[in-house]
Amino acid sequence: MQDIKDKLTADIADIEWRDLIPHSQRDAVIVVTPPLKLVEVGVAIATDNTQLVQHWISEDLIHKPSAQQLSQWNAQPNIQFRTLIVHPFVLVAIVQK
Repeated sequence: MQDIKDKLTADIADIEWRDLIPHSQRDAVIVVTPPLKLVEVGVAIATDNTQLVQHWISEDLIHKPSAQQLSQWNAQPNIQFRTLIVHPFVLVAIVQK
């Protein structure tokens, strides 16, 4: 488990929305909200911990972007996101300035 966590931690990158648009168009973007961390969500997805992932979905801690969010982000294509790819998904968290 620690190996997976270490690999995912190393894979985190800050990326502008313009580079995430193709992933959004294929419905692969998942928004991770505080207090969750990208790595903990990534580990749960990578290890197929469906019970935990379903709990986060039910609490709206992880979700697909809303139409309003997509509209805002498309209007600001240089907005930064912290990202983590856990195939086939791209986990994103807004980078707080």
